[in-house]
Amino acid sequence: MQEPEEKKIALELLETEQAYVNRLHLLDQVFYTELMKEAKTGKTVPEEVVKMIFSNISSIYQFHSEFFLPELRKRMEDWNCNPRIGDVIQKLAPFLKMYGEYVKNFDKAVELITAWSEKSPPFQELIADIQKRKVCANLTLQHHMLEPVQRIPRYELLLKDYVRKLPPESPDRGDAQKALEMIFMVAKHSNAAIAEMERLQNLWGVYQRLGLEDDIVDPSNQLIKEGPIQKVSTRNNSTSEKYLFLFNNMLLYCVPKVIQVGAEFQVRLRMDVDGMKVRELKDTQFPHTFLVSGKQRTLQLQAR
Repeated sequence: MQEPEEKKIALELLETEQAYVNRLHLLDQVFYTELMKEAKTGKTVPEEVVKMIFSNISSIYQFHSEFFLPELRKRMEDWNCNPRIGDVIQKLAPFLKMYGEYVKNFDKAVELITAWSEKSPPFQELIADIQKRKVCANLTLQHHMLEPVQRIPRYELLLKDYVRKLPPESPDRGDAQKALEMIFMVAKHSNAAIAEMERLQNLWGVYQRLGLEDDIVDPSNQLIKEGPIQKVSTRNNSTSEKYLFLFNNMLLYCVPKVIQVGAEFQVRLRMDVDGMKVRELKDTQFPHTFLVSGKQRTLQLQAR
């Protein structure tokens, strides 16, 4: 007799989970443990750096190897008298929020591996030595580290497929549907963590270009748009190059610095968005011009 489709998917989930736990074992028990042992001798790399590279991989490994994999295995052994996995995945889903931290840290971790491989030959040699082992299957540490980043989307795909293939009368339908919704929320949580981190990094980059002026640096600001602009001077019919940063709460009117030490721009005027008005002008001499007027003053600007 042919296996039902939903059982095939549940078995695929179990098989990929086993392979995944092996990969986590390699990351936590081999790479992390051995690099940490070397770091403790003080010859290769600071212990802090190793901890930063591997983030919370130990918790992730423990959770999958000691909880999720055994539960899944038990389910598949009992499949004939209890064909369901939805409730197990519901139990698992809240713990997957742990991935937010790992995923958020991933780019930084890869940068650290590159930087310290250049700085510390013994560090690079130890990684190369581990990568030569059969268990690594000719893949780099970075490649193995990508696996946890891709795991939650993989659960989502398998579970979607599983729900689709379940017969309408299946006892697992309600639980599996709920489990899928929970996994979807976790994936969203993890993506939101990455987006927030990128936003803060970009924002910090902008603040550095502005010379880190105290009253401007605020993590809750959102950069909406930035770019060069011409300031029109009606007094002598000329234009001069300026630069604008538009945030959710303020417009910064800046001049490019000639000598760029520490900052690219100098803030000439800060205009609150609250109460600001923008009006297009029909000026044949200066096309694409508009007036920006705030409580502080009015600027006549020309776009490209």
